Amino acid sequence: MGTRPRAMDTVRGHYEATRRHPMVPPSACRTGLLAMQYRESILRFTRVSTLAAITVMVASFGLAACSSSDSAESGVVTVNAGEPQNPLVPTNTNENMGGRVVDRLFAGLKYYDADGTAHDEMAQSIETSDRQHYKITIKPDWKFSDGTPVTAKSFVDAWNYGALGTNAQLQNWIFAPIVGFDDVQANPPKAQTMSGLKVVDDKTFTVDLTHPSIDFVLSLGFAPFYPLPDVAFKDMKAFGENPVGNGPYKFQKWDHNVRIELRPNPNYHGGRPPKNKGLDFVMYQTYETAYADLQAGNLDALDTIPDNALTTFKKDLGDRAISKPTAQNQHIGIQSNVPHFAGEEGALRRKAISMAIDRATICDKIWKGTKIPARDFTASTLPGFQADLPGSEALKFDPEGAKKLWAQADAISPWSGKFEIAYNSDGGHQAWIEAVANSVKNTLGIDAVATPYPTFKTIRDLINKKSIGKAFRYGWQGDYPAMMEFLTAFYLSSSGTNNSDYKNPQFDQLLAQAQAAPTEAESYKVIGQAQTLLFKEMADIPVLDYVANAGRSDKVKKAPLAWSGLFDFENIEK
Repeated sequence: MGTRPRAMDTVRGHYEATRRHPMVPPSACRTGLLAMQYRESILRFTRVSTLAAITVMVASFGLAACSSSDSAESGVVTVNAGEPQNPLVPTNTNENMGGRVVDRLFAGLKYYDADGTAHDEMAQSIETSDRQHYKITIKPDWKFSDGTPVTAKSFVDAWNYGALGTNAQLQNWIFAPIVGFDDVQANPPKAQTMSGLKVVDDKTFTVDLTHPSIDFVLSLGFAPFYPLPDVAFKDMKAFGENPVGNGPYKFQKWDHNVRIELRPNPNYHGGRPPKNKGLDFVMYQTYETAYADLQAGNLDALDTIPDNALTTFKKDLGDRAISKPTAQNQHIGIQSNVPHFAGEEGALRRKAISMAIDRATICDKIWKGTKIPARDFTASTLPGFQADLPGSEALKFDPEGAKKLWAQADAISPWSGKFEIAYNSDGGHQAWIEAVANSVKNTLGIDAVATPYPTFKTIRDLINKKSIGKAFRYGWQGDYPAMMEFLTAFYLSSSGTNNSDYKNPQFDQLLAQAQAAPTEAESYKVIGQAQTLLFKEMADIPVLDYVANAGRSDKVKKAPLAWSGLFDFENIEK
């Protein structure tokens, strides 16, 4: 949900997404805070947007102020969210605001519990003798929410659609190990379907990989591997606006920029039965407003405590405060088409900038100890994590070393211009990005600034088009608990979520070796070699890992936080 570009605006495998309040707070018709909150939203928005955008906000306010959804149904849980970047198609949803919804609507062969342990969901059996050739049998009597059956073909068709290059799906990289992927990715495609996928009968299909994979089975709970009903292929965009899934919830309504409503799916009989009567994903523009609603009992669960409440939220919420280390990170990416950031000069400058960032102070002063300095290119909670890889000294604050590297880069091409770090202002990132920019400015003596963009969607669209033209913050939120997912999504040459446009055949080969390793220990060793190469070239700039902080309202009995930093939504109880 790399996932998921699933992030934090990430993506579980999703990019960290928007964290926004609705154009009208959900409590608008019930609280006396409406005018104050609305004025706040206008003031915040005007800093980063245009008069036209404000006009849209005013119009939205008038239309949504007294929505029937403001009176939540008994037992329905309201959780914070943001407008998804794209229609809700599993293979094209790589940020967590869309991902958190998609994962409720669909069921895969596997699912992950709150601790990250994988369990069979639709898989009755997954057989292999060599980790390269698989026979998969699905459980009988599963249906999509429209009543049509889920078959082996539902999986194979969905995977082939996701992999086909002309469909330009953001999560297509996950299918790279399947035989025939290169053919469907060719321009123009040499085939319309992957030769490594074969339907045997209604309940059985086979998968052939190009090489053994140590985490293929583990990854099968990741969103791009979900099945799709036949109706999806008639008009995929329309389907994404009104999706039909086979997961624990069924789609009810999407009021764009306001909320998405899901209700329990009576056709679901997997291992994630909802313990609530539905989910309303309510879209917020600021975490401050969401937190005020949480305290007032107008929001049931909030997965990110705003900066200004980090020192008080445990006292404010008592036993309703939630804190947990999670597989989430934040990086600074810089694409090679940005002046001064290509080739050897770019590697030197990225490393200098990394060493100019005082991560420990930023985590302490800005995040109040709720984040920790990054130690590698993945996340410190993942199995196999290694804290002191060769080259990781580039992640330590070293002003003199940073200046020396910057001077070496100047010898290649003298620096000119402004160093900008773009961030989405609807994600709670202003304070720490400004702190990063100030640290770089004070250390290197250059004009470094934080540059806001109004929404997560705006910045993601520019990054995906390789047209942002400056450094940018991005994060990742694990889709399945493996370092391989983070590394493949970020840095594999063919990955659709390769933010920094990093390409190195040697790195690609090391990832393939890690996948083919006979044991996890051997795989982790090769992953360490791959990360050492990333440090040598400073593919991008890891900044911090997460200790997630969240909260529930006094109307909620239980709201467990999962390994990825999202709620274990099915197990939220009112």
